[in-house]
Amino acid sequence: MPIPFPVFFPAVAAMLMMLGSAMLSKAHALSDTLPEYVPPEEVYEGVERAPLPNATIASPQGGEAQGDAMRHDPDQGTPEILYDVGALPEPVKRMRQLIIEAARSGDLERLRPLIGSGLSATQLALGALEGDPIDFLREVSGDEDGQEILAILLEIMEAGFVRLNPGTEEELYVWPYFFAIPLEDLTPEQRVELFTIVTAGDYEEMKNFGAYIFFRSGITPDGRWVYFVAGD
Repeated sequence: MPIPFPVFFPAVAAMLMMLGSAMLSKAHALSDTLPEYVPPEEVYEGVERAPLPNATIASPQGGEAQGDAMRHDPDQGTPEILYDVGALPEPVKRMRQLIIEAARSGDLERLRPLIGSGLSATQLALGALEGDPIDFLREVSGDEDGQEILAILLEIMEAGFVRLNPGTEEELYVWPYFFAIPLEDLTPEQRVELFTIVTAGDYEEMKNFGAYIFFRSGITPDGRWVYFVAGD
């Protein structure tokens, strides 16, 4: 019968416990430096927010999937992979920062004002979504408080991104960039970035499927959070 790791290696186990404690303390220190939460109505003061394309098909919780939420059209070519968030349009930059702050807070309710309601609500499912959007996110999370889905959202929004349909009414900034890049073309460095979001097993399954179908998030140039969805 195998001897449990902590019993066989007590010194190593003790070191791991100390390291975990140090990392937790560092995480707490980082959280203390987060920017103060700014309500969306203050962020968008003086910014005209145009309606979403095809908004008439939306349900009370964001409606049917827009095409770009499902899969990137390869006929449009491979977009440039971007990392410089400083170059984002100001409304996009602000919304991304608000999403990140909400995700880091560990409180799903912080997303509610960003998701909104009615025809312009953030799309959270590829089909029509009934019920409360925060309850839905809590249900799809692996824990009862929804911190796992917040962690996934944080990883997504901190990844590289792409700009789709530039200069058109369908222009959209999408995270992560894997959504619009052929998975078989990823470099070793890019696969490392991908594995911060999904497992190697997920990667192989998605290659067989032919596209990245894990969570992705899109924001319009005027700063509207269009979707946070997974699937095909």
